Amino acid sequence: MTESGYMDFICPLCADTQRDPVTIPCGDTFCLECIKIYWDHSDHLGVYSCPQCQSTFTPRPVLRRNAPHMGNPEPRPPPRDLSPFPYFKRDALCDFCTGRRNKAVKSCLMCLAYYCETHIKPHYESATFKRHKLVDETGHLDRKICPQHEKGLELFCRSDQMCICVLCTVREHRSHNIVSADDERTEKQKVLVATQTEVQHIIQDRMKELQELRHNIDVLKGNAQRSQADSDKIFHEMLQAVERWHAEITQLIQANLQASMAQAEGYIERLEQEIIELQRRDAELRQILDTEDNIHFLQNFPSLSVPPEPMVPKVLINPEFSFSEITKSVSDMKEHLDEICKKELGSISKRVSDTTVYVLIPRSGGRLNAPMKSDSPEPKSRLDFLRYSCKLTFDLNTAYKELVLSDGNRRVVRRRTTQFYADNPERFDGFCQILCKEPLSGMRHYWEVEWSGEFSIGVAYKSISRKGKNSNSLLGYNDKSWSLLCSDSGFSAWHNKMDKDLPGAPRASRIGVYLDYAGGSVSFYTVSETMELIHKFQAKFSDPLFAGFGVGSSVTLCVLDKNNRMYH
Repeated sequence: MTESGYMDFICPLCADTQRDPVTIPCGDTFCLECIKIYWDHSDHLGVYSCPQCQSTFTPRPVLRRNAPHMGNPEPRPPPRDLSPFPYFKRDALCDFCTGRRNKAVKSCLMCLAYYCETHIKPHYESATFKRHKLVDETGHLDRKICPQHEKGLELFCRSDQMCICVLCTVREHRSHNIVSADDERTEKQKVLVATQTEVQHIIQDRMKELQELRHNIDVLKGNAQRSQADSDKIFHEMLQAVERWHAEITQLIQANLQASMAQAEGYIERLEQEIIELQRRDAELRQILDTEDNIHFLQNFPSLSVPPEPMVPKVLINPEFSFSEITKSVSDMKEHLDEICKKELGSISKRVSDTTVYVLIPRSGGRLNAPMKSDSPEPKSRLDFLRYSCKLTFDLNTAYKELVLSDGNRRVVRRRTTQFYADNPERFDGFCQILCKEPLSGMRHYWEVEWSGEFSIGVAYKSISRKGKNSNSLLGYNDKSWSLLCSDSGFSAWHNKMDKDLPGAPRASRIGVYLDYAGGSVSFYTVSETMELIHKFQAKFSDPLFAGFGVGSSVTLCVLDKNNRMYH
């Protein structure tokens, strides 16, 4: 008893002395504010229960403050002991079977119990259970109980990022940002759907990479086989004195092929493992997205919402890696016999060992984090550049309507009359420009052109715009292209609307372009008896590049000879 003669009663909801006590129809007494908050969260059901004895009321009882009174309160039944309640069991067995318990097929999030096919029927047939929530998941109802209040977890506290029960809103999470589990699941499901979409895209990319890698390996094998056959034919025409060199060549080819294949098999195995892991992750995401159990969904969300980290670097095969050098050297050996054989064999070994077969590109959102440096030194002489020469041809589908192609699509001339080309989404329609067909990525590439009239030369992503007279489609005036503008008055470098005049650059009618894709640079040189650098761009390339040109009068793609001879 207090000094005033009143009994201090404890509110079962807040576990504190009752403030503004009210007695509800079943006879239990609570703080006015506590029972009001508790019932506010049952408004969506239309059925209100006593937190103490579980009596239910419809409609919501009117709350009135109790008048002060003396003496002991009326006796009431003790709180239910929930500890042995069957839904705390982890076994997915029916809680209402007697004797041998049948396997549960449904669980009820209102009853917090498991049901077999027989005992679940009242939930389908009786109107009493029409507001109950049935789910297929069984085996973890214990995780849906508030450990403090032993009530079902129906709400989500965004302030503390956790699932809570109705009683938690009275004290521990009072005034927090609280929503229903349904509403929170809707928001978080958007995140998981986006994550799943990203995983599926990664799977598609990896499958495509795997297919391309296997195809390129077959090409590598074919090159090796053709080189072996050619060298065999030449060696059979040689004298017995050079048979020992034949054995050296055969050993060199096979050793390089075996080393390359051993690497490839490792990359394939790792790619396959990553695909399996991504498919497993996709299955987990699909399963959690299909679940009807909000609490199970929310509790598993943190571990599944993080996008997967790449496990394997991207593998590219150098298209320039072939065995044609060996075949050519064998022919030279036939002409020069023993002395030349010794000289060329050493030269071949160095060139083959210095040529990169695979480039590993680290993944970070599908893009390069930083330029990769090649193990090979930067080319200095023209002969060094010619080692990376590639054969390019103009793509008619990209040609502006005034451009005419000839010489096997290696020469383009601008005419002032419109050509009747078919409509094509890849065709430039605003500027007199054209791209080459061949994608350039992964390795080093070098090409030369001869030009007349003002023109621009550079590289661009395939995604560069082709339509309209605006900066998005003009070579060098956007973030998708890099170009050198050439005229009789001088040169200027352009990228992303930023230009740089190059007043001291030497003049030449032939321009050489050196692309070090992995190293992140594209350089332009004047070509005559010597090569002089005009300008060098540093960049982080993310997609294959295509040689591009803005044509003033004519442009010719030069055919390059790796023996340093210059001709068209």
